[in-house]
Amino acid sequence: MAELCEIIMLVCFGASWPINAIKAYKARSTKGTSLLFLLLIFTGYVAGIMSKLLNKNYMASISTKWYVLAVYVINLLSLTVNLLIYYRNKRISE
Repeated sequence: MAELCEIIMLVCFGASWPINAIKAYKARSTKGTSLLFLLLIFTGYVAGIMSKLLNKNYMASISTKWYVLAVYVINLLSLTVNLLIYYRNKRISE
């Protein structure tokens, strides 16, 4: 049940990143975007991935639970796109 709740949380966060990226890309501005927020969330995803990789019980069953780690990685990649758009927009607005 704990893994299901974790997956739901990750899917909800993950669904929001593409929406945010599209909005930021169209806006062509960093206004309303917090770099600190993005970096804190980025750090959180990295910590979540590391917690999975360092958990011996999880790693022992990774062949059946790989999808949890995969969702973390997908979210991290989506957030990376948001960071790249942030820096693009910052360059445009200067």
